[in-house]
Amino acid sequence: MSSQPKVPDEVAQGLFSSAQSLWLALSGLRSGDALPTDGVGGHAPSLPELQLHYWQQQSLLWMGTMARATGVVVEPIAAPGHCDRRFNDEAWRDNPWFSAIKQTYLLNSRLLDGMVDAAPLDPAAKHKAQFYAHQFIDSMSPANFAATNPEAIKLAFETNGESLRAGLDNLLEDLSHRRISITDDTAFEIGRNVAVSVGSVVFENPLFQLIQYTPLSAKVALRPLVIVPPCINKFYILDLQPDNSFVRYACEQGQTVFLVSWVNPGIELGETTWDDYVEQGVLKAVEVALAISGADKVNTVGWCVGGTILATALAVMRARGDESVSSVTLLTTLLDCSEPGDLGVFIDEQGVAKREQEIGQGGIYPGAELGFVFQMLRANDLIWPYVVSNYLEGKSPDAFDLLYWNGDSTNLPGPMYCWYLRNLYLENKLPTPGALTLCGTSVDLGKIDMPSYVLATQDDHIVPWRSAYRTTRLLGGKTQFVLGASGHIAGVINPPSKNKRSHWINAVAGDDTDAWLESAQALPGSWWPHWMKWLKASEGKQVPARTRLGGAGYKSIEPAPGRYVRVRGS
Repeated sequence: MSSQPKVPDEVAQGLFSSAQSLWLALSGLRSGDALPTDGVGGHAPSLPELQLHYWQQQSLLWMGTMARATGVVVEPIAAPGHCDRRFNDEAWRDNPWFSAIKQTYLLNSRLLDGMVDAAPLDPAAKHKAQFYAHQFIDSMSPANFAATNPEAIKLAFETNGESLRAGLDNLLEDLSHRRISITDDTAFEIGRNVAVSVGSVVFENPLFQLIQYTPLSAKVALRPLVIVPPCINKFYILDLQPDNSFVRYACEQGQTVFLVSWVNPGIELGETTWDDYVEQGVLKAVEVALAISGADKVNTVGWCVGGTILATALAVMRARGDESVSSVTLLTTLLDCSEPGDLGVFIDEQGVAKREQEIGQGGIYPGAELGFVFQMLRANDLIWPYVVSNYLEGKSPDAFDLLYWNGDSTNLPGPMYCWYLRNLYLENKLPTPGALTLCGTSVDLGKIDMPSYVLATQDDHIVPWRSAYRTTRLLGGKTQFVLGASGHIAGVINPPSKNKRSHWINAVAGDDTDAWLESAQALPGSWWPHWMKWLKASEGKQVPARTRLGGAGYKSIEPAPGRYVRVRGS
């Protein structure tokens, strides 16, 4: 039997191009059109417009898929963003079947996005709908399922199914711990290869331990540095390993560093309040640092919610006439919660009232629950890649110090947590002078009149940088605002030795964030040296470094990092 005559490639390509051109002309589309962001006359696209465009794109997709089966080279109708790593495997591009699955998913995703955008909702409701729509979209990626992930299928064949068996073992193990493993926990140990800076615990109470670190220079600034980390996670994000330790860097630059190590509270601290974190926490840490150093004042640093606690403590100190703080540095800290970003999705009256009823008068909010919320904010970085790797491919996660810290969550006392949600996030009282009373004093951020250094980061998913910028309009002293590249963690932990990323500075601080950024000066590398240069004006004269830690009645209790930091969350 004679074989069928083969259509030459150039003829097949020409036939497909002609058919596609005819269809495009009839439908009013151009090749490569994406889902429209504007409809006729500049208005947001209506639902019928979205549906029409969707079916037009789907028709082009299946025309292209059939053409590819004949060997015709076809440009994709829908392509992932350049930062989307889910479809990096060549099969998503070269295999017609997987290419069609990928493009169908992307078209469906864009349709759902457009439908939410077109919904007649108020801004808060629309933000919430968009967030949960993205959660659904991310969860339904074909890369997340064994039957539609070409890498998982290939690996299963290559290993005779062993990768799937190992993946099931990984899944059962994670289910027993009620978490998704994102790093090799056995690779790290606090005090052995993370949190290794040398120092001593020189004070402790039920709420925190105060660590004093050994100086790393012959002379130090007279005024010590008191660091207040978040109580939501452990302090050692600031002291991961020697080459990326903020604590070590400060010591090398001639600072006497005191650092608050918050307790991981159990039910015995279930009635602890925000006032306690201010009075028994920050104010006590400042008192001890002053007594040990013999200085007239201290400089302070706060990060994230640690910065919020620090700011409220400074407002209390100023209301009491206490001027023992020379400067304040706030790292990715939110004081004005009018636009809290995606975290605001989880905070509404109904939810806060429920928390208040459950734990507002006593109890513990488990750190693991809050940790999962933070993972949801970056699901395509912190959830789904590990679902694929751990369960579909049967791999074990790599050892990564930052992700080890990320999984080392801490509990929060119920009354403190509920007060924080209602007064700061839900009702946003902190920016209004006199709206809050803490430790028996009326709080006014404008009374914080010492110099302040405010760092935000460009891609922060927890503290949007434009919201953090509002701090410059709230504090009473002269403020230096700096914008770092990257996100909430990597933008802060950016040691100069790595020579990575960049930061922006601007002497002009107006109300318009876009204008600030447009006229800002971009500087390569870490912001740490810029901050250290800024701090010089507030650190006092140089004095010989102490050879013994503690003093003034405060003795060394145990070596750093102390025992409080070793208690795991529930």
